[in-house]
Amino acid sequence: MISGLAPILLRSALIGAAAYLAVAGGLILSQRPGQPFAGGGLTFPEPGGAISAPEPQSYTARDGVELAYRLFPGPEGTPLVVLIHGSGAQGLYYAGLAGALSAHATVLLPDLRGHGASRAKAPDVTHIGQLEEDIADLARAHLEPGQKFVLAGHSSGGGLAIRYAGGAQTPRPDGAMLVAPFLKYDAPTMRNNSGGWARPLTRRIIGLSMLNAVGFRALNGLTAIEFNVPERLRGEMTGAYSYRLNISYAPRADYLKDISALLPFLLVLGDADEAFRADRFQATMVPANPGGSYHLIPGVSHLGVINAAVTPRLMGEYLDQLQ
Repeated sequence: MISGLAPILLRSALIGAAAYLAVAGGLILSQRPGQPFAGGGLTFPEPGGAISAPEPQSYTARDGVELAYRLFPGPEGTPLVVLIHGSGAQGLYYAGLAGALSAHATVLLPDLRGHGASRAKAPDVTHIGQLEEDIADLARAHLEPGQKFVLAGHSSGGGLAIRYAGGAQTPRPDGAMLVAPFLKYDAPTMRNNSGGWARPLTRRIIGLSMLNAVGFRALNGLTAIEFNVPERLRGEMTGAYSYRLNISYAPRADYLKDISALLPFLLVLGDADEAFRADRFQATMVPANPGGSYHLIPGVSHLGVINAAVTPRLMGEYLDQLQ
């Protein structure tokens, strides 16, 4: 009797697996990238001439790839800060902030894989979690014995800092400075499609998530999200991410658990943020981690907060107290 049931059970399992894969494949095929944006998006500052910054250097990541970063030396005995840029951007856009922070710390300003000067040699991550590995490798190459290590990041860069804190990579951070950080697509802090900046291919993401849940990752290089990059910046910025890069750049599904791993942190936001609901961050994050200091800057946008005069002052005070 039992042996007679075996073929039936096997057939049912195969039919179920085929149906599961068919649903996942249908979702993936139902959306394609490349559609035009219907206006909206973030407010980008007008060009202000050449940006003053050190020339990019390179460091060797654990997979042997050379990745770009800029070094802003700080006073002896001060912390080491890795300042992570936001989605689509590159480290150069944060040179003004990094320069100001160098009065309080040594600042490393990387171009993540797929971005800026790193894009030619590393146009994408090869697996989910590789951005965290890269941050760890960069920090380890510069961290002195006894030196404090601080992660800082803007927008998705802040999300990556949170993800790193919630993971197992070393060195472990002694603190974090989050500037308008991305928490998760379903967090109460989100505006629809990040205020028109991002267009996630939601059905495709669901289908790829289904495949990843059963260990199939061969399609993780497919485009999963596109960004509303202004025409004048399309040669400089990254306009789309693969599924694996998009996942790597954000806190995990249980983003509150990642937030709970942060040591005392600083969070800076503009109250005119077009991408996120700035007034909801504190209420969202405090239940997971009461160790944050929150600062809401009047009249400042999502990108404007990077170069707002108060931002480096608050971050500098945080770094001085950490020593």
